[in-house]
Amino acid sequence: MTDHPRAADLLVCGAELVATVDDQRREIPGGWIAISDGVVSALGGPADQQPHATRVLDAEGCLVTPGLVNTHHHIYQNLTRAFAPALTGRLFDWLVTLYPLWSRLDEEAAYVSAYVGLTELALGGATTSTDHLYVHPKGAGDLISAEIRAAQDLAMRFHPTRGSMSLSVKDGGLPPDSVVQHDDEILADSQRLVELHHDPSPAS
Repeated sequence: MTDHPRAADLLVCGAELVATVDDQRREIPGGWIAISDGVVSALGGPADQQPHATRVLDAEGCLVTPGLVNTHHHIYQNLTRAFAPALTGRLFDWLVTLYPLWSRLDEEAAYVSAYVGLTELALGGATTSTDHLYVHPKGAGDLISAEIRAAQDLAMRFHPTRGSMSLSVKDGGLPPDSVVQHDDEILADSQRLVELHHDPSPAS
């Protein structure tokens, strides 16, 4: 607990248990946490002084933990996860079946799939996610930036990875020519995205 809890934006109180997951792995029955400027500013138990807060949330019967972190995703695949012809084969069969559909990705599809996928993660307790978007069809637009817009609209921490494929069927790979890129194009776009979107600020 902080010695002098400050006024908070949000106070979550009366939890069944607060699991801090700190270095000491403290668990606080009946605990509370205070949020200020988007980060935890104080916490304590039933006997500890609670700060004043703009908003108070009653967490009776709830487990309060830090947000979960999703470290592996291909969010655009949400759009085809119920596509029946791809549900019965092995991995390579699945990929070959879906590449023609994924070759039609555009910025709108990337935004919608990210919005849906990140919302589902948030409903399951995740507050931070990565994404590995490696399909970049010719003429599709800026798919990574579209995903980032969705994360911003949802106020979710997001660390996308600009994946790539450089070998098509004619080179001995699996994907069609329409979704592969040359190495120079991949590197240049990766650099562009870092310069455009990288945010080194705390809690970014």
